[in-house]
Amino acid sequence: MNPLDSDAVADISVSLPDGSFRSLSEGSTVADLASDIGPGLAKAALVAKVDGTETDLTASLADGQSVELITGRQDEALEVIRHSTAHVLAQAVLELWPGATFAIGPPIENGFYYDFELPNGETFNDEDLEKISAKMNDIIVADQPFIRSEMPAAEALALMEAHPYKRAIIERVTSGEMAGDLANEASGEVISFYRNSDSFVDMCVGPHVPSTGRLGHFKLMSVAGAYWRGDEKNPMLQRIYGTAWADKKQLNQHLHRLEEAAKRDHRKLANELDLLSFPSELGAGLAVWHPKGATVRRLMEDYSRKRHVDGGYEFAFSPHLANARLFETSGHLDFYADGMYPPMEMDNGTYYPKPMNCPMHVLVYRSSQRSYRDLPLRLFELGTVYRYERAGTLHGLMRIRGFTQDDAHLFVSEEGLVDELSRTLDFILSMLAAFGFDDFSARLSTRPEEKSVGSDAQWELATEALRTTLDNSALDYEVDEGDGAFYGPKIDIDVRDAIGRSWQLSTLQADFQLPERFGLEYVAADGSRKQPIMLHRALMGSIERFFGVLLEHFAGNFPLWLAPVQVEVLPVGEDHHEYAGSVLQKLKDAGLRIEFREASDPLGKRIRRAKTQKVPYVLVVGGDDVEATTVGVNRRGGEVERDVPLDAFISRVVAEAVNA
Repeated sequence: MNPLDSDAVADISVSLPDGSFRSLSEGSTVADLASDIGPGLAKAALVAKVDGTETDLTASLADGQSVELITGRQDEALEVIRHSTAHVLAQAVLELWPGATFAIGPPIENGFYYDFELPNGETFNDEDLEKISAKMNDIIVADQPFIRSEMPAAEALALMEAHPYKRAIIERVTSGEMAGDLANEASGEVISFYRNSDSFVDMCVGPHVPSTGRLGHFKLMSVAGAYWRGDEKNPMLQRIYGTAWADKKQLNQHLHRLEEAAKRDHRKLANELDLLSFPSELGAGLAVWHPKGATVRRLMEDYSRKRHVDGGYEFAFSPHLANARLFETSGHLDFYADGMYPPMEMDNGTYYPKPMNCPMHVLVYRSSQRSYRDLPLRLFELGTVYRYERAGTLHGLMRIRGFTQDDAHLFVSEEGLVDELSRTLDFILSMLAAFGFDDFSARLSTRPEEKSVGSDAQWELATEALRTTLDNSALDYEVDEGDGAFYGPKIDIDVRDAIGRSWQLSTLQADFQLPERFGLEYVAADGSRKQPIMLHRALMGSIERFFGVLLEHFAGNFPLWLAPVQVEVLPVGEDHHEYAGSVLQKLKDAGLRIEFREASDPLGKRIRRAKTQKVPYVLVVGGDDVEATTVGVNRRGGEVERDVPLDAFISRVVAEAVNA
C-alpha cells in the first residue's frame, strides 16, 4: 500500500523492489525495515542496497529511498560474506601472533585473502592454518557485531600506528594515489573503520554482515608469498587464501569442484599421459611437447587450418622478431612494453621478439595496392609470440612465455564491418563447438580511460558495431567498461567447461588505429582512397592454453578424433602375436592411431595401463578371435564386447573418428 493513500502520517516512507512502500518512524535503520517486514527476513538479511548502493543493516534510512534487502541466497551477498570473513581471519592472526601486522584483505572470485607480516621473519605452515581456523571459529561463535566508525586521516594514522601497511594506505588515500585493490580499504580523507571486538579494528569501506555469527562456512586453503603492492622491490608478505560461502552446502559443492579440478590439472595429466613437460633447463614458462602431446596439437592445428581454408582465409607467415621501428609505429612500445622481452642490440638496429602478429599482417596488406574488390581480406597465421610474464604469474600452459596464436587479421570496409563481425563471431562459435564446448557467454570491453589512442568517433563506431553484432547473436553478454585494447574495443568469448568453470578463450577486436598508423588504404568503387578497418581475431587464444583447457575439460579423455592413441591392441598370449599383428596392420591401413603391447606382462596389468592412459578402445585378441577374425572390445567408459567382427569394428571406429 502506498502510505500517501493512508490516513496515518508516517515519518518516512521507503520503496521496495516489488514496487510497494513501507512506513517507518524517523531514525529507523535498514535492520528495522527488515524486522518490520518479518522475522524471517530480519534473520536472513545480511546487507542492503539503498538507492543502488550497498550498505550495512545498521545504516539509517531517509524518506523516499529505495531499499533492497540482500540475503545469503543472493549472489551479491557472497562478496560481503567473504570480505567479512577476511576480517575475522586478520583478527585471528593478530591474536595468535602478537607483533604481527596486516596489509590488505579483499574478497576475490570464490573466496578472499589477507596479507600479513609476521614478527622475526616467521612464516605460516599447514598446521598454522588449522590453528587459525580454530581461532576464527571461536570469533564466529562469539557473534561479535561489526561496528562502523569514521575519523579524519590524522586520527586514523594514530589508530594504525603499529601497522605500517595500513598507514601507507591512509597516506595514499590522502594524497589521491589510491588505486586497485587498495581502493577497497578507504576513500577520501575521512577514513572508515570496522570494529568487532575491543582488541580488533580494521580500516575498510564496507559494508559487512551484521555480526561474526552470520559467518562460518569457510575454509582456509593455502599460503603464498606476495610482494606488498605487487612490486618485487617491496617486502614479501605472507598471503593466506580462503573460501567462504553462505551455507555448508555451497561450501561443500565448491570444495568438491576444487577436488575435481585438482584431478583435472593439466600439468598433472600432461605428466601422467606423457604429453609434455617443463624442463628446468629450458627456463620458466616454456614447454617441450612429447610425441603424444604433439600429436594432439598437430590434430588441433590441422583442423584449424582446414576450417580457415574453407572459411575464406589466406595464410601468412611472419618472423619471430622485428626491428624496434615496427613496434614504435604500431604503438606496442608505447602501450605494451612491460609485456615484451628486452631489446636485442644488433649491428643494424634494435630488435624485439614479437609479442603480437598484427604488425606483420599489416605489412602483408600494405605490400600491394588494394581495391574494394579485395575486401574483406582475411589473413591467418599460427604465429608464435613471446611475452614476458612475471615468474609469479606463470601457470603451466595457462600462463606461458612462448606460445602460438591462431591469429587472424581481417581488413574490411566500414560498410562491411557489421557483416564481417557477425560472420567471424559465427565462425568462432562453430569452431569452439567442434572441440566440445557448448556453453558460451561474452563480454564487450570498451575504451580504456587512460591508455588508448584514436578519436571518440572512431571508438564509438567500432564499439557500436561490436554491440550490434552481439545483439544480433544469441549470446548473453555484459559490458566491461574500460577494458578494451589500446587501439580498439573488443568482444571476449568465455566458455564453461565440464565442471562449470569459465575460461576466456576467443577475442574479436575492431581497430582503426593500426591502419591509420601504417597508412593503409584501398581504392573504393568511386575511385577514392579509403582506410580499411582492421579486425583482430584469436580463436583458441593460444594453442598451448587451449590445449590445457581441453585437457582439463575432458580430464584427459580426449574425444576419439583428438586422442593421441585411438586403439591399443593386446594379445592374450604370445601365441596370438601374429594375429594381433594383422589386426594392427588393418587398423593402420584404416588411418587409425594405434599401439601394440606384446604379452610380456599379464593381460590384466596391460589393460589397466591402457585405461590409465585413457585410450578410447582397447582390443583384446585370443584364440577364438584368431579363428573367427574377431576382437574383444573394451571401450573407455563402456561395456566389454566380445566376438566383434574386426571389419565391423573398424567401420564403426573410423566413422566415429571423423570430426565434422
